[in-house]
Amino acid sequence: MAELLYRLGRFAAHRPWRVIVSWVLALGLAVGGFLAFGGTLTSSMSIPGTETDRVTAELQGELDDLGGATGTVVFQTDDGSEFTEGQQEEIGALLERIAELDGVAGVVDPFAADAQRAEAQAQLDDGSAQLDAAEQQLADGGAKLDAAQQQLDAGQVQLDTAVEQAKAAGMYDAAAAQFAAQQAQLDAGQAELDAKRAELDAGTEELEAQRVQLDAGVRLADAASEIRTVSDDEATALGAVMFEEDLFSLPDEQKSAVAAELDGAGTEGVSIDYSTEIAASIDGLIGPGEIIGVVLALLVLVVMFRALLPAVLPILSSLVGVGVGVAGSLAFSGVVDMSSVTPVLGVMLGLAVGIDYALFIFNRHRRQLLAGMDLDESIALANGTSGNAVVFAGSTVLVALLALNVTGIPFLGVMGTVGAVCVLIAVLVAVTLSPALLGLIGLRVLNRRARAQIGHDAHTQPELKPMKTSRALLRAGIAIVALLVVAIPALSMRLGLPDGSSESADSTQYRAYTAVADAFGAGQNGTLLVTVALPDGLDEDGVVPAQAELAELLQGQPGVVAVAPVGVSDDRDFLAFQVVPDDGPSSESTEELVHALRGLAPLDAADAGLDGSGELALGVAGQASGNIDISEKLANVLPLYLGLVVGLSMLILMLVFRSILVPIIATAGFVLSLFAAFGAVVAIFQWGWFGPLFDVHDPGPVLNFAPIIVMGVLFGLAMDYQLFLVSGMREAWVHGVPARTAVVAGLRGGRAVVTAAAIIMAAVFGGFVFSHLTMVRPLGFGLAAGVLLDAFVVRMLLIPAIMHLLGEKAWWLPKWLDRILPDVDVEGAALERTHPVHGAAAASEASGASGAETEDGPSVPVGAGRD
Repeated sequence: MAELLYRLGRFAAHRPWRVIVSWVLALGLAVGGFLAFGGTLTSSMSIPGTETDRVTAELQGELDDLGGATGTVVFQTDDGSEFTEGQQEEIGALLERIAELDGVAGVVDPFAADAQRAEAQAQLDDGSAQLDAAEQQLADGGAKLDAAQQQLDAGQVQLDTAVEQAKAAGMYDAAAAQFAAQQAQLDAGQAELDAKRAELDAGTEELEAQRVQLDAGVRLADAASEIRTVSDDEATALGAVMFEEDLFSLPDEQKSAVAAELDGAGTEGVSIDYSTEIAASIDGLIGPGEIIGVVLALLVLVVMFRALLPAVLPILSSLVGVGVGVAGSLAFSGVVDMSSVTPVLGVMLGLAVGIDYALFIFNRHRRQLLAGMDLDESIALANGTSGNAVVFAGSTVLVALLALNVTGIPFLGVMGTVGAVCVLIAVLVAVTLSPALLGLIGLRVLNRRARAQIGHDAHTQPELKPMKTSRALLRAGIAIVALLVVAIPALSMRLGLPDGSSESADSTQYRAYTAVADAFGAGQNGTLLVTVALPDGLDEDGVVPAQAELAELLQGQPGVVAVAPVGVSDDRDFLAFQVVPDDGPSSESTEELVHALRGLAPLDAADAGLDGSGELALGVAGQASGNIDISEKLANVLPLYLGLVVGLSMLILMLVFRSILVPIIATAGFVLSLFAAFGAVVAIFQWGWFGPLFDVHDPGPVLNFAPIIVMGVLFGLAMDYQLFLVSGMREAWVHGVPARTAVVAGLRGGRAVVTAAAIIMAAVFGGFVFSHLTMVRPLGFGLAAGVLLDAFVVRMLLIPAIMHLLGEKAWWLPKWLDRILPDVDVEGAALERTHPVHGAAAASEASGASGAETEDGPSVPVGAGRD
């Protein structure tokens, strides 16, 4: 590989315009592919097979109009007064226009809904009064019937007495006809009374049935009394837009169409805001924060190179790579479901690693020129040595990102694949476009002062002394303790997806969220859908009482504010309820409520107050439920992915450094920096520390896929820094330098470029901390913090200290293992020996003429051979 890259570098240096034009054409093809075939992105994520996914599918099958996402529209009067009739009419007309848009299943006019609610309540009150009156009429009728019955009974007694007296007097036969007529009259009266009694009993039964229905309606109204669409002061109203697609597959163009209609409404005296379900979040991949990050990276390069031209070129080459990688990936967004964060991750990684990889090659080339090497030879050799290391380093990042596909989470696998593609393009750009640009600018890669010192002895390797053992112990102790302290908050990490409270304070989503919370309660921002599947269908009269029983059962759960029935299936064996929790969708109490509701199943019908027997199946769906399911799935897969990454790290480092202990301490250092990065993310975004600095005004759970993304990317970058520092230590040790002196040699040879690379990487990632996309901010912060901690605390403080303490034991490898491991020359040392830097041997002899005594033995100059 090193020889191939050497030849590629020489070709690019000799024919720079061919390479440059080729990449410009590649960029044009990628952009053209995106414009021709690119689809839409989504700001929602879903994981097939979760409980929410199952319940949502069940809802769509049983109740077509309830399976889709629902967005909230908040209307507020500017002066806090009540809505006028004209404003109400304009709002109603606006919602009617939205109802006609593609993908919209229906809308809720807040004023019409409030009027219906008031009318329903009035009907319940009127119905109750009418039932009371009817019951009184029945009672009065019953009393009259009882009185009439008493009269008939008295008449019958009189007749029976008269008959007996007539029989005793022997006069019965003469009066028999008269007695028969009287008895017939009494019988007719009794029959009439019996008919009226039956009519009265039927009326009583009907009233009792109506009373059951009315009482159930009253109970349902009481359970839903806190669900309102117009606030108490009548200055805030909540409309709703119900989409045909569910939250996790809702196309952005449908949301954008609704948002455009709302933004253009212009109702005088009324402000309109809407929730995250409507707000289209894709308004550009790059914002001011990202641009500032790139500018900071440029400043670091200018300081390092002391010249503007060579500092600008790595930025330009990385932008080309980002354009090709991101545009090329987006060209497939029409056939692959891709979240809005996916291309942003590609931009983030492409910029960071693209600049760093070009920096490694540029820096090697500059050092070789200063040492007196020929220009073309220097470019080719830099590409064959540092370029070879870049290929290996990029491969580790690429493998770590592609390994996200083993998690079984589709959107995460797509993110990892796109990120890997962007890293691959960055590597290809580094080893082709970088030597072409270096060949194009020639010696201008050095400033005038540096060009005047080419071949000067100041650029030879100085004499080295190992660090003191006491200092190594102190450095190791400080590093480990510091990382563990920073990692403490990670112990309380909660995962979730951001809601409206996490958006920028000036965004419509945040204004809508806070307005709803203030006027209606925070739980109105994250209502749940609870489904109940019955073993048998209900009759028509049994639906409302069953809904009332189940609503009271759900309302009796801790943390439930209100419950309202929202749907019944055609065969009346599937019921759906809207449940309003006490707090927002990302709160711990709502998470506990979701688990409590799911814990009710299976529920016995008798225990639920329903007639019959059998078990009821309960399901929970909604935004909060979906977030919880996704977060738990990601939390469960996190240890598996960590184990995969750790195992991969051990294997790669064992191949590179041919050692057992070096991979162990390097991997342990990666784990320390990883959990320290997690701790920093929790402290900022979950605990709210330094909130104003990072625009965290409402702390909440950590973005649920941030830890696994940070883990994958940080692993690859940690391996990069380990490679560029420790490979220098090994090279010095192999060439005869004592192990502890070799630690200083490797550290001194690589710390400048690693320092610059880490600062650049942190600057680029840090720019995304202030991104306009809420889900990108914790990713940017976690990666920036992880890079800084890993580069400066682990790689340049902890690892050298432990390597010093281990001494030659650090390079121990069993002979049997040494025989079977392939020889991986990641820095192209063999190539460097066949293409030595001019003057390097003389410099080595000059530095080997002296040796200073230290507490660990005589210092040995780098370049002295090992017998």
